[in-house]
Amino acid sequence: MKRKIVRIDEEKCTGCGLCVDACHEGALQLVDGKARLMSESYCDGLGNCLPECPAGAITIEERNAADFDEGAVKKQMETAKAKSTEKPGSEASCGCGGAESASAPEDVPEKLACGCPGTSARLIERGECAHGAAAPQQAAAPESQLRQWPCQIKLVPVNAPYLDNADLLVAADCTAYAHANIHSDFMRGRITLIGCPKLDDTDYAEKLTEILKAHEIRSIKVLRMEVPCCGGIVNAVKQALTDSGRMIPWGVVTIGTDGRVVEDI
Repeated sequence: MKRKIVRIDEEKCTGCGLCVDACHEGALQLVDGKARLMSESYCDGLGNCLPECPAGAITIEERNAADFDEGAVKKQMETAKAKSTEKPGSEASCGCGGAESASAPEDVPEKLACGCPGTSARLIERGECAHGAAAPQQAAAPESQLRQWPCQIKLVPVNAPYLDNADLLVAADCTAYAHANIHSDFMRGRITLIGCPKLDDTDYAEKLTEILKAHEIRSIKVLRMEVPCCGGIVNAVKQALTDSGRMIPWGVVTIGTDGRVVEDI
């Protein structure tokens, strides 16, 4: 199959290892002090490693190569992450490998004000325990931190005034469903732009480059899922920073399929 895949010039490679850290699929490793593509089937061709190489030793070429095997990538990621206790599940229909089924924790009766786990249904309905203590009040509903509309990357107008002097959150849309506190933890005080490079037939890098050129953006936070296909949204931001010539603070937060933050760089 002819497709895009990375090519490493070993003469230029200095063995710094930055590309290895940037490759979320584990396709690259250092061998004898040089970066090597360990398996064609691990490389998705999105070039996540490309902007990280200070020596310019990595390029993207189109040639005959083995198909990208997302299932194999997922298995080797799970093997490498020995601390993970998640049970592997079936792949999602989109093929992103992120549809792991996780058992919900067993229902535990909510403790009442006195600290005991509750008693009869009649007392619980009245908000009391066997000792007559009142149950604690319900917490206030959280407020939305979305500051603008639309929020889809491909729909946001490049000349929108709310982008001036903004701190951007560029988020994969699945993160909103995986991380329960996305509004308070990541969206607060930021302009939120969301998208999915797996499902949208568009080049986010071009749109983001236009936004960076048209506005003074103060910072960018990228919020992605740990599944391999989500690396595309990180690569789009990197490419936009390179193409726009803007050097601004930016970072990447990776959310696990169980909703926890697994990496913050």
